[in-house]
Amino acid sequence: MRSFLRRLYSSDSLVRDHRRLGELPDTRTAYNDVLRIALPSIAEMVLMSLIGSADTIMVGQLGKNALASVALPGQPRMIMLSIFFALNVGVTAIVARRRGEERREAANLTLRNAIVLALGMSVVVMTTVIILAEPLMRLAGGNTSTPDDAKVLKDATTYYVIMAYALPINAVSMCINAALRGVGNTKITMQVNIISNLVNVCFNYLLIGGNFGFPRLEVAGAAIASVIGMVFGAILSFLAVLRGDAYLHVSLKDSWRIDGPTMRSIIKVGGNAMVEQLSMRFGFFMYSRIIYGLGVALFAAHNICMQFLNLSFSFADGLGIAGTSLVGQNLGAKRPDRALLYAKITQRLAIVVSVMIAVPLAVFRVPLTSLFLDPATPDAATVLRNAADTMLIVALMQPFQMSAVVLSGSLRGAGDNLFVASVMGVCVSIIRPLMAMLAVYVFKLDLAMTWLLSMSEMGIRVFLFYRRFEGDKWMFKRV
Repeated sequence: MRSFLRRLYSSDSLVRDHRRLGELPDTRTAYNDVLRIALPSIAEMVLMSLIGSADTIMVGQLGKNALASVALPGQPRMIMLSIFFALNVGVTAIVARRRGEERREAANLTLRNAIVLALGMSVVVMTTVIILAEPLMRLAGGNTSTPDDAKVLKDATTYYVIMAYALPINAVSMCINAALRGVGNTKITMQVNIISNLVNVCFNYLLIGGNFGFPRLEVAGAAIASVIGMVFGAILSFLAVLRGDAYLHVSLKDSWRIDGPTMRSIIKVGGNAMVEQLSMRFGFFMYSRIIYGLGVALFAAHNICMQFLNLSFSFADGLGIAGTSLVGQNLGAKRPDRALLYAKITQRLAIVVSVMIAVPLAVFRVPLTSLFLDPATPDAATVLRNAADTMLIVALMQPFQMSAVVLSGSLRGAGDNLFVASVMGVCVSIIRPLMAMLAVYVFKLDLAMTWLLSMSEMGIRVFLFYRRFEGDKWMFKRV
């Protein structure tokens, strides 16, 4: 057993001799390099997810309608943010590559150009989504066919509009954090997001239920609390890059004019990621809309399970960030063998973490889902029963989800975004909604079986990403 584990996890066995270009770090050093970046990212993502779940728990005490009201804008809001997620993929990959090339000024030029681009695009997107807020909520599945549905539509539109007003602040903050991750400075991004989200939770308590003399704003209060948290996060992000001794540093004295070659690099890498993000968000949007067809109660159960899926995704995303950063830096330093080593280490860690998450999710599914809804509210028993059953599918999907996220993160670090975008487009935009439609409208399956059928596409993703990774093309991408 020991020899088997050594072959599977040791640094010496992960990169074959014919692929080595020089000395590789020993096993302990290599894993420490990955964990140095991954652990702060994981802590950041997990705490953000837990705090997001705390939001949902607080809103859930108002009943299933409120729970559905904050869930309905979820995918339209992610579509709104998808442009900036794509931009940030380019920022992280390019800054990581410039760090590896030891071109500090080029890294800072990338950050400045990205901030200008993010700010300009966010104003345009913000204006558009505010004007189209209610039609978008109807497109997401909202309607007025019953009093419950009408209440959900009204509150969801209010929530969406309030969140849209904060888009410019959120977009610039995310851009700075993406650049910091590119140079491996995940501790600062962790601190920024933890503080931001703690502020969010505090104001949730004050504004959702109207505590300590604050007005009771319910769903609108949850949105306002999120905006206040974003403002705090943006201030902290700017403070991180205003320090004169920081590797990434911006100042009003710098040139903020658009640099053509730099902007083209951002758009080239980010453009491929944008195809991925838009197609992926469209797929999630359609999936969410189809699930809403099961009714408000099952949609509320779906939202509870999504909290745990997002939590587990946070672990994978933290490892994926480490892969993106280290692969990009080592390819920039002309060491594809080291990039391969670090990518494989993140994969091995992902398998271990997925098992550690899956077991407690399955075993404690009933008490965990019961946290999100007051049992005394209408239809609570139906919501919680379906949520607990679906948690078994969440547990089952962990190894596939983790592996897919980590493999795609390494490929993004190499700039191989077009391949990632193609796979995500087919799997998430076509296969998942198609399977969900079959489950809901043809086979009339319950929520758990709908999740199982629709998320079977994760296995396809893992297969395609792993096959691509085992080849050499990703090692020679230029950004």
